[in-house]
Amino acid sequence: MFAVEIYAAVRRFVFIEGNSRREAARVFGLSRDTVAKMCRYSAPPGYVRTKAPERPKLGPLLPVIDAILDTDKMAPPKQRHTAKRIFERLRDEHGFAGGYTVVKDYVRLARSRSREVFVPLAHPPGHAQVDFGECVGVIGGVRMKLHVFCFDLPQSDACFIKAYAAETTEAFLDGHVSAFAFFGGVPLSILYDNLKIAVAKILGGGERRRTQAFTELVSHFLFDDRFGRPGKGNDKGKVEGLVKYSRANFLTPVPHAPSLEALNARLAERCRARQNERAGRHEQTIGERLVADMAAFRELPATPFEACHKVATKVSSLSLVRYRTNDYSVPTKYGFRDVLAKGFVDEVAIFCDGALIARHARSYARDDFIFEPRHYLALLEQKPGALDQAAPLQGWTLPETLAHLRRLLETRMGKRGKREFIQVLRLTEVFPEAVVIGAALDAIRLGAIGFDAVKQLVIARTENRPAHLDLSAYPYLPSLNVKTTSPADYLALVSREAA
Repeated sequence: MFAVEIYAAVRRFVFIEGNSRREAARVFGLSRDTVAKMCRYSAPPGYVRTKAPERPKLGPLLPVIDAILDTDKMAPPKQRHTAKRIFERLRDEHGFAGGYTVVKDYVRLARSRSREVFVPLAHPPGHAQVDFGECVGVIGGVRMKLHVFCFDLPQSDACFIKAYAAETTEAFLDGHVSAFAFFGGVPLSILYDNLKIAVAKILGGGERRRTQAFTELVSHFLFDDRFGRPGKGNDKGKVEGLVKYSRANFLTPVPHAPSLEALNARLAERCRARQNERAGRHEQTIGERLVADMAAFRELPATPFEACHKVATKVSSLSLVRYRTNDYSVPTKYGFRDVLAKGFVDEVAIFCDGALIARHARSYARDDFIFEPRHYLALLEQKPGALDQAAPLQGWTLPETLAHLRRLLETRMGKRGKREFIQVLRLTEVFPEAVVIGAALDAIRLGAIGFDAVKQLVIARTENRPAHLDLSAYPYLPSLNVKTTSPADYLALVSREAA
């Protein structure tokens, strides 16, 4: 193919200088047909196929190729047919006698027809998209998978992300509450994919049956919920891009943090810092464009939203409540009662008849037992023989002062001493543990080895008075009258002896 400069020289020779095409062919050493083409076109036109090629040998086998390509859509990406493999199958299985090129051209054309074409979308202010992503982090020295809640505002590209130990209902709800608090308002609508946390069932006509927890979230904050097509992540392409961006920029290298709270504080700062940057072709910063989103937001409700997963259940005979494969203890007096377990991101709270009866740090292990030793002290007071084998007390490390007090009590009182030691431990149900330990130390120093003595010393410390029993402060106690012996009494004894 000749360069454009040759075209320009030939055309100038013919049209401007007035020479004939025959003369141009002689001067430039070109054929007359080439000179004629240069006179027709101002630049090399390239190869132009004037008529689509016919495939007389391939024609009957086109449905076979289409069927293979349709089947490939369901196959793993690395096990799909290449054009060469399709050609080989046509040759071996169907006796195709044509060439490979005609098969390759048709496969390329068929695949290009099947590729999805997208419509450019406009993103008005005040609307959001939400999704979860995954990454790896080292939290408290433990390497673990993190589930990252991603909240994106497509109009301004402002974002909020927060990491959780699991992709659960309470994490989903807490992510929304945290995002709304971060931006100081509620978006007009939020677009989701069809995650099971929000969608209980996909109905016909694009309708969704929402989960109870998600319905409560929407009812509280009053935003419109929208859902993308099943399996079409591109419907919420902005937040999909945020998942990749945050993993590559906020969570690479692998983050190390002493706790999830520390990591999330760091991520929130990164989200704020990003508002000073520019995204895409926009001249304004993200923060400057965020003003339009904030103007469209609704105000936060006056009452807070309880971001938790609720489960109605029953206390077992071991005073345990099952929540998400783990067992949490409650006071033994609630055995066999109906309770409501509320699972938050960082704790599990258990209620009976509307009253809080137990609160535990959340465990994300499986088949774990989370005990509060004090829940079992009332029962152990009745069954003191089980004190040393009680599972709830196995991990309870008591200070040496209490261990020494126990030895003294059991030495002096035997089995009763063990019961009185449990009664001393029960004082920690009402009083701070440090106060009880200090009172036990005072009792040991005074030699007042017994539950009643420790109790009185605890009360004295709580009332901030001297650690001795002032009888005037306890009028209900019987008073003592001690008489002093006089010498005359002894004389009476002597006189009797003389008689």
